[in-house]
Amino acid sequence: MFRDHGENGIAPKCAYCKFGSLSADQTSVLCKKRGVVSPEGSCRKYRYDILKRQPPRRQKPPAFSKTDFEL
Repeated sequence: MFRDHGENGIAPKCAYCKFGSLSADQTSVLCKKRGVVSPEGSCRKYRYDILKRQPPRRQKPPAFSKTDFEL
């Protein structure tokens, strides 16, 4: 089902929903509204929980030497 990404630009996923919690093996979500569901799915009851999303890690900047800054 196609859903709008909303104002924050994050696609809805059951893994980020306030009604769901990730299972112990982290392959499914235990939802209070729908039962056991896929972490990638979403439904009409979806409500984004900002604390459940892990943002991507920043990449380390490239290593520069002193000669890179010489004219």
